[in-house]
Amino acid sequence: MKSKRKKSSHVQFEDFLRVVARLRKECPWDREQTHQSIRQSLIEETYEVIDAIDVNDLIELKKELGDLLLHVALHSVMAEEKQAFTIGDVLDHVTEKLIRRHPHVFGDIRATTAGEVKANWERIKMSEGRASVLEGVPRTLPALLRAYRLQDKASKVGFDWNKKSDVWKKVNEEVMELRKAERSKNPEKLEEELGDILFALVNYSRFLHVNPEIALRRSIEKFTKRFHFIEKELKHQGKSLEDSTLDEMDRLWNKQKRLR
Repeated sequence: MKSKRKKSSHVQFEDFLRVVARLRKECPWDREQTHQSIRQSLIEETYEVIDAIDVNDLIELKKELGDLLLHVALHSVMAEEKQAFTIGDVLDHVTEKLIRRHPHVFGDIRATTAGEVKANWERIKMSEGRASVLEGVPRTLPALLRAYRLQDKASKVGFDWNKKSDVWKKVNEEVMELRKAERSKNPEKLEEELGDILFALVNYSRFLHVNPEIALRRSIEKFTKRFHFIEKELKHQGKSLEDSTLDEMDRLWNKQKRLR
């Protein structure tokens, strides 16, 4: 018995596109969708990809990348229906952009470090007609990540602190301004000063070479794990959170810290 021959990737991709196009024509739900109606789903699928990466689950990553690819195909099919662009146009555009923005690979520009590559990338983007160095950072990004990306872009053109110690001084300065605003009891001023502290901390995180979005996500996961431990332990004791004291919960919190 002959073994089944595995299809090439480009044939698999064509088969996949045919399935998506058929669903768009024949499935009542798929026919009703628009770019706007599946927008939130696209965001959620992206975060599911991130979750799989965070836990290093390559099996789940394979599945989630497929779901993300479905959105790329579906948006492209919708656009083709309106004669706006096709999936081929999408592929051509990104291929041309990769070649254009990597002259150190496809041209005669020299770049031997990642920093030089990033600096070249930003210069090329500006030469493509962007009005600001800060363009290209979506407003819909999580605020910490958006702050990090904006600061990083500004730093590429020299708008940055010279020393890490100066950034930390700025953090402390912003903390003092928040304390002053707290005494004034002005809600708008409090919000502004708290935002300034977070922005300054993001700046400091860059000098530590730590992505603040990832750092906060990990702290959230750590908090969630420890709180779930408290709930589980109290349940074993026949108690609820409401029936327990802060001291009891704090002891369990510290117990879980020692277990890791």
